[in-house]
Amino acid sequence: MKLADALLRIAATRGLDQVSVREVASAAGVSIGAVQYYFSTKDEMLAFAFRQVVDRTRARISGLESAAGRRRAMGAALRQLLPLDAQRLAECRVYLAFAARATTSPTLAAIQNATLGAIHDELRRTLASFPAPSSGHLVLDPARDARLLLALVDGLMFDAVTAPTALPPASAAEALDIYLERLLPGSD
Repeated sequence: MKLADALLRIAATRGLDQVSVREVASAAGVSIGAVQYYFSTKDEMLAFAFRQVVDRTRARISGLESAAGRRRAMGAALRQLLPLDAQRLAECRVYLAFAARATTSPTLAAIQNATLGAIHDELRRTLASFPAPSSGHLVLDPARDARLLLALVDGLMFDAVTAPTALPPASAAEALDIYLERLLPGSD
């Protein structure tokens, strides 16, 4: 856990380029050999950091109460992917840095693709569980609308991290709520 926390802290505050065996060892207060015992390459460390972000996010999502209704539960789950507090901001920074690095690393791209695929599948299944809309409303296409919803959340996250004064946390959450209401009007 010390290594994971140190690794995430470095990645979130100084970027992935600053992640090294030496830096992680120093930040965790352990020897370089201890870090090398767990990670033989930098990509292994980065993959581990990304998996930690994904696991932590999933743990928060699994603990959410859905008694308020399905649309609200989906909104609460999707908020876990937005930088709405210090912890999620740090995780989003790691995610964005990881995604950028995945563009040139086949190993990291495979992890990114699997993660996005899993999120898309979960959103698709959730959207498919909603009843057909009444006449006059957009007909849901769960696969298409899951892709659009994921793109919206990714775009909100990107803007909120890279231009926080242009898109503060409350505005990002509000934009998500507005889109969900348009997508699933009157649903709960």
